[in-house]
Amino acid sequence: MRKAQLVFVPSPGIGHLISAVEMAKLLVGRDDRLSITVLIMKFPFENKTQSLSSHASDRIRIVELSHDTPSAADPNSKPGSFFSDLIEIHKLRIRDVVSNIVSKSVSASESESESTPRLAGLVIDMFCTPIIDIANEFGIPTYIFFTCNAGLLGLMFHFQTLHDHHNKDVTEFKDSDVELTVPAFAYPVPAKVLPYVFLDKEGGWSTTFLNIARRFRETKGIIVNTFTELDFHALHALEVDNTIPKIYHVGPVLNLKGGGGGPNDAQTSQSVADLMRWLDDQDPASVVFLCFGSRGSFDEDQVKEIARALESCGHPFLWSLRQPPGKGKVGLPSEYENLTDILPEGFLDRTAEIGKVIGWAPQVAVLSHRAVGGFMSHCGWNSTLESLWCGVPVATWPMYAEQQLNAFQMVKGLGMAVEIKMDYRNDFGLETFLVTMEEISNGIRQLMDGSNEIRAKVKQMSEKSRAAVMEGGSSYNSLGCFIEDVMKD
Repeated sequence: MRKAQLVFVPSPGIGHLISAVEMAKLLVGRDDRLSITVLIMKFPFENKTQSLSSHASDRIRIVELSHDTPSAADPNSKPGSFFSDLIEIHKLRIRDVVSNIVSKSVSASESESESTPRLAGLVIDMFCTPIIDIANEFGIPTYIFFTCNAGLLGLMFHFQTLHDHHNKDVTEFKDSDVELTVPAFAYPVPAKVLPYVFLDKEGGWSTTFLNIARRFRETKGIIVNTFTELDFHALHALEVDNTIPKIYHVGPVLNLKGGGGGPNDAQTSQSVADLMRWLDDQDPASVVFLCFGSRGSFDEDQVKEIARALESCGHPFLWSLRQPPGKGKVGLPSEYENLTDILPEGFLDRTAEIGKVIGWAPQVAVLSHRAVGGFMSHCGWNSTLESLWCGVPVATWPMYAEQQLNAFQMVKGLGMAVEIKMDYRNDFGLETFLVTMEEISNGIRQLMDGSNEIRAKVKQMSEKSRAAVMEGGSSYNSLGCFIEDVMKD
């Protein structure tokens, strides 16, 4: 059978990029007829990003796309159309890459045709649906790589159906106490945990997401980074709905070796080595790890409440503390030059025996360490999958995107996490409220000293997540179905 090539187009943002690269590795590792080109876009507000070129191999090509008009995609001026604008400024370059691959495949002589892979499809991120137009132009199938869970995917389709077929304006649920019946969920979903983008009429996000769901329906299949044992109800609801494309559940797709998300220099390597030695000196399952993702940061008042809570609880802690980009600015958190400027006076001295405050953290390496017994997390989907893989229970503190929904599923739906605050939001300039020392302390104590039932459930799901990707597992088999479908087209 002739070799095949796929082109991956992930969204910018390290969570999306790393997941796409890991998915590419998974595919070429399963079938030596496959090769993959990954096209890397960058946010206009990123001055420098971690290069992913180290992930390239003889069958994975990494292409970093450049553009000349970074101001064309400004999240401040047109928040709802930000991603579509970002795709538009890269679209011509993406088309050039696709056209070049198609031309090489078509022009290959008969003797070369077996060694020249045909372009079998474009695998695009959920925010990259304008790229479907390029695939259609060349008569190539499009697949979505959905880096969130199946519940969110089901919610997107449900809201689009309500809007298009039942004339229901879903933005009416904003600031409502209503609980919604959604086919992808086995229990009612409170409006307060819905992703803000579904409810934002003024900024245009709700319209954007309705359009994304509509375009999903045009694709040949949707690859979801989840597994049956975790997301059974949502996956079943999606699979029995004959109005949507075929679903492939292939997760957890994780970057277990680390790298690709933080600084890469000798000083950082030394800091990581020191950190791991510190963890080696701690008792098993004694440390609470606080880390809030690549975009997670807090203002000074909130930082002080967290610090007071950690001091009052007395549990050993490891805290990844990052500096916000600045009031009114769009960007990623950075490292503090001096932590004493943001922490309560004397905090570092008083907690020197039990705690460690750092900047960027090697999250998987930390979660994998025997000393870590709890994880205070923003509940990004990658982080949720990593915590389950490592068997570490979570205290939920969602901040943006679909994280409130993830937290709700983990706490209320699955009983595998404790709540700090489920409806906290720190995104798109929304006003946040202060989570108090008492609330944080209570969450930490529940996490570290509470019911063994949660810990047992997480341990069981950890075993299931690992079994899912092993030969014969649910995700292993679903990935095999995807490869078979790609190769036979």
